[in-house]
Amino acid sequence: MILELDCGNSFIKWRVMPRAGGGSAIAGGVVDNSEELIAALADRFSEQLSDCRLVSVRADEETRLLSGALSARFSMRCRVAESAPMLAGVRNGYEDYKRLGLDRWLALVGAYSLTHGACLVVDLGTAITSDFVDANGQHLGGFICPGMPLMRSQLLTHTRRIRYDSVAAEHARDSLVPGHSTAEAVERGCSLMLRGFVNTQLELARQQCGADVVVFLTGGDAAMAAEWVPAARVVPDLVFIGLAIACPLTGE
Repeated sequence: MILELDCGNSFIKWRVMPRAGGGSAIAGGVVDNSEELIAALADRFSEQLSDCRLVSVRADEETRLLSGALSARFSMRCRVAESAPMLAGVRNGYEDYKRLGLDRWLALVGAYSLTHGACLVVDLGTAITSDFVDANGQHLGGFICPGMPLMRSQLLTHTRRIRYDSVAAEHARDSLVPGHSTAEAVERGCSLMLRGFVNTQLELARQQCGADVVVFLTGGDAAMAAEWVPAARVVPDLVFIGLAIACPLTGE
């Protein structure tokens, strides 16, 4: 079995795939740190994991320690995805290709592999990123802005009178009419800012890539954004698709 990891700034997403290529994930989850990851895997896959591939936006030393801990505990190889000027027909559009976040790079490579045409990739997580790829596989650049969690956190941290719990936040998102409570005003305001950003990306994508551009949504808030972009493809594991391309394993 193959362990795949997406090590973001806040969480580690994991999934276990069958050794043979294709198929659905056998198991998966999200953990806060490497200790929780190893504990979760040891409960079910103590002697069944043969290989690991991972993408990490964390410090090199932290990534090295994680790889070493996994290799020691499960006696398996760990391959770490690296930046590249070109991969699977996609040309990195950054002036310094190594400065493009690996999660963004693999997501756009994964998207292009699914459509082999112009695409827009919007990753809606703690931060929101968007990347444009033309029909020839040229990465045209992208944008980064705060996502819902960051927008909410900044208001709660820097505005003394803004206080509400998660239950109030969930109910507040049921509508986008003007809010009649602090929770409604904040949650709906942040949602509208997110909606405005996504709509702007769609307009830019059509200008940059043509009317036939395929829109991919991924990340924690992708389902919410999909309500505003009915034609978009929601692909939660887009980074993992790119990871498999960047780190192929023998026997898949």
